[in-house]
Amino acid sequence: MTSSAMTRILRLCAVAGMAISAHWAVPAWAAGAMDTGGLTSQPIGHYDFCKAHPSECNIRPVNLEPAKMTDGLWRRLVSVSAKVNAAVKPLSDLDHYGKDEVWAYPDDGYGDCEDYVLEKRRQLYRMGMSLADLLITVVRKPDGEGHSVLTVRTDKGDYVLDNLTDKVKAWDATGYRFLKRQAIDNTGRWVSIRDGQAVLVGSVQ
Repeated sequence: MTSSAMTRILRLCAVAGMAISAHWAVPAWAAGAMDTGGLTSQPIGHYDFCKAHPSECNIRPVNLEPAKMTDGLWRRLVSVSAKVNAAVKPLSDLDHYGKDEVWAYPDDGYGDCEDYVLEKRRQLYRMGMSLADLLITVVRKPDGEGHSVLTVRTDKGDYVLDNLTDKVKAWDATGYRFLKRQAIDNTGRWVSIRDGQAVLVGSVQ
């Protein structure tokens, strides 16, 4: 092999290595933190989920500081999000359960957006993250459809884990309209997100 050919191979390897590193490294940009408002209505699906899992909806985290963003945390977020997205097959609640707005862990391998969120939240919580930093969040997509994502609070801002993409994005880079999310101090309560519009998924007062 000539020296010029070897140089080209090494250059290609270096470029590939940088691409892989960029995927796993903490992004240079930082997300802002969402501006939340007061208490608001609980989504009906979460209300029913809490009736089925009451112990999961009365947790009051002691440490309310956002998680410290590190290379290790970033890799964990990317890995968990992609792994759950690959493991769970999308299926509407109507096809799955015969009715709308059923929030459940996708233990049978099927689910819709809320079920992906619940599983990612469960896995990250088991890895030691605080539930104050793992918040189920209701958004509106650009096409007007209601959707749910997992918001992860960090000292570098709020990031989103989404079943529609394996990329972990800053919340304000998703193109979504953010409406409400779980309160950081009580897993059974929800707060509004300022400038949000009318929620397009069922809620209870």
